[in-house]
Amino acid sequence: MDRDSVEELVALEDVQRVVLGSCLPLGPIEIGLSDALGFVLAEDVHASGDLPPFANTAMDGYALRADDTRTAPVELSVIGVLPAGTAPTQAVEPGTAVQIMTGAPIPPGADGIAIVERTEPGSSDGKIRVLDQVSPGAYVRSAGSDLRRGDLAVAAGTVIGPAHVGLLASVDATRVTVHARPRVGVLSTGDELVGGTVPLELGQIRDSNRQGLLAALQRDGFVGVDLGVRRDDEAAISAGIREGVERCDALLTSGGVSMGEFDFVKVALETLVTELGGRAHQFKVAIKPAKPLSFAVVAAPGGRLVPVFGLPGNPVSSMVSYQVVALPVLRKLAGHRSPLPRRIPAVAADDFERHPDGKLHLVRVVAAMGADGRLIVRSAGEQGSHQLAALAAANALALVPNGTGVSTGSEVQILLTGPLE
Repeated sequence: MDRDSVEELVALEDVQRVVLGSCLPLGPIEIGLSDALGFVLAEDVHASGDLPPFANTAMDGYALRADDTRTAPVELSVIGVLPAGTAPTQAVEPGTAVQIMTGAPIPPGADGIAIVERTEPGSSDGKIRVLDQVSPGAYVRSAGSDLRRGDLAVAAGTVIGPAHVGLLASVDATRVTVHARPRVGVLSTGDELVGGTVPLELGQIRDSNRQGLLAALQRDGFVGVDLGVRRDDEAAISAGIREGVERCDALLTSGGVSMGEFDFVKVALETLVTELGGRAHQFKVAIKPAKPLSFAVVAAPGGRLVPVFGLPGNPVSSMVSYQVVALPVLRKLAGHRSPLPRRIPAVAADDFERHPDGKLHLVRVVAAMGADGRLIVRSAGEQGSHQLAALAAANALALVPNGTGVSTGSEVQILLTGPLE
């Protein structure tokens, strides 16, 4: 066991329960359909009319009376051509057919389509030979066969994808009501952090956390707000957090949440909650990496409650903590009904060895589809909380429970963090 006793640690599921229970989805806004991709629908959308609005053909061919083909092959007289987008002007009488293109309305009198592949020229001009018997309704898309007027087209809580945009356009929903995308401030803390390309002095490091978190927010569909770097000074950090609370719907900070003399984020959060209202928590999360976490809900102007996450300063810990604790809350703010990351079974291609320490280990792994259709995971590299190379190579986190580890060939649960190989 490490120096933390099991009793001091809080299970990840309990931390997620606390943070998710501290916020509600952002209020609805109305936007144009062309801007709606990726937003979460806040209100049900119903079909304004039948879809399709009229009976039409699913294939190029000939609209005819099915009864005329009982003795197929048969010859029929072609009395017209009907392209898509054109209303029929002639009725199909016995012994006749209308050449018709995909999507065109079914002309009066017709009840089936002979597809062009199963026809051939007739014995004279203006004749067509139908090779097979056509059943009533063959290749006919009836009015309302997709949706009837008043049917639910897209339900509230749906994350709008390209197909939803097409469906919403089909039911004339040119504007939709969605949950606002949260604006998320990102603030780095630490005297050691340096931005830009200036040469590093001994003891200084590049500010990677802020850039990585802003990129994660962009990937996940949120609006990132760069709040810069604050030195290890309580007043400076408090001012940065206050600015974030005033400007944003949520705030991510990195560093300053451990037990050091200069870890001022948790102090600043507690002071701010005392002054403005809300509630602050300090967690030792039972995970490795990313054990320390400060979390507060701060009352902001206008009665808003702004969740603030004090993420650890180690680069890998910061990104892992974002993935498993902060991201679910941001997804809830954005209106997602199931904000928690989905756990997926996979098979270990390596031994993931560990020692019992009361924590869930989040191992950076590369997941790929195996020949048998199962997901296979292997280590992405060195697993230190400062080693970004393995995190950059990984597309998943393997959840290795407390104990002695997972052996090659055993099942392990994973969280996907990127696309599969």
